[in-house]
Amino acid sequence: MNGAEDERTSGFGTDGARDGDPAFEERMRALLTEDAYTIRPSPVPYTEIRRRGVSERRRRAAVTGAVLMSLVALPVGAYALAGGDGERGARTAAVEPSDGMSRTTPAPSSTKASGPNQPVSEGQFLDGITFAEAAAGLETCLTAEGAGSSGRGPDLGKAEDYRIILAAKSTGGRPTRDGFHVVGVSERSAGLRVVCDIEDGEPSGISTGTRDSDPPDAGPVVPDVNASELFRQPLAARGDWQLPFRWGVVGTVEPSVTEVSVSYGGATHRAVLDHGWFVASGVLDRQVTAAPHIKGYDDAGDLVYDSDEDTYWPRMLP
Repeated sequence: MNGAEDERTSGFGTDGARDGDPAFEERMRALLTEDAYTIRPSPVPYTEIRRRGVSERRRRAAVTGAVLMSLVALPVGAYALAGGDGERGARTAAVEPSDGMSRTTPAPSSTKASGPNQPVSEGQFLDGITFAEAAAGLETCLTAEGAGSSGRGPDLGKAEDYRIILAAKSTGGRPTRDGFHVVGVSERSAGLRVVCDIEDGEPSGISTGTRDSDPPDAGPVVPDVNASELFRQPLAARGDWQLPFRWGVVGTVEPSVTEVSVSYGGATHRAVLDHGWFVASGVLDRQVTAAPHIKGYDDAGDLVYDSDEDTYWPRMLP
C-alpha cells in the first residue's frame, strides 16, 4: 500500500517519468528558465524616467512663469471665477460709476467755456426760457451797459463773470412787448447782482446791487430790496395789475441758513439756495398789497430771520 501511494503522489503524468529522471529534470529547468524571462518585467529605465521628470518640471516652471507674468500685466480689476464644477473663466470687474457718472470721465479743461455759469437747478429757468436765451440776454445787457456808461459807472464785467440764478417772463409791464428778466450774480465781485430786462430781444434796462449797500446790522438773510421790479409791477400798472403776474424775490444768505421760505399772494414757496444766494418765484392771479414775507431757518430748524422784524424790508407795497 505504501509503495503504491508513493507512486501516485510523486508521479507527474502517464508517461512514467520520475523525479530522479535526469532528462526530465533538465527539461524542467529549461522550461522554468523560459517562464522566468516571460514573467519577470524588464529592468526599469531609470535614466529615461529621470530625463522625462526633469523635462516635465521645466515645462511646469515655464507655464507658471507665464501665468505670473500675465497676472502682473492684467489690470487690478481682473480676476478669475471658479464655478461649482471647478470650471474657471477670466472676467473683468467693472467699477460702476457712482452718482450716474458716465464711465468715461472727461479730461479737465484748462480754460472755462465762454458765457455765464448755470444755476444749481433747471427750475430756475421759468416760462420756457432756455439757458442759451438767458445767457445771450445777459451778455447783450452787460455789453450795452458797458458801452453806454463810458466809464461813468462801475465795471460790471462780462457775462462769463456771472452765474445766472433766475430767468423769468417780465409780465405786468408793457403788455404789447415780449420780455423777460435775467438775474445774474457776479462770481468775480462777491455780492454784485444785476437784473437785466430784455424786451423783444433787446436790452431795455438794468439794475444793480452790491453787498456794500447792505445795512451794517444785516442779519443772516438779506432780501434784495433794490430788485423790487421782480415782485411788483411798474407805477403805471399799480392801479390795475396785469394778471397773471410772474414774480421773483432774490437775496443773500449766510452759510448757517439752510432754508428760506417766501410767502406772497396767499401761497408759500421754498426758495432755492444757490452759492450764497436765495431765489424764489411764483405766479399771482390777483392783485396784492402786502410785500413778500420772507423767513430763514438754520440746520436745526430754528427761525433765524423774519422779514416782519426787518426794518429795512417793507411789509406793504408802496
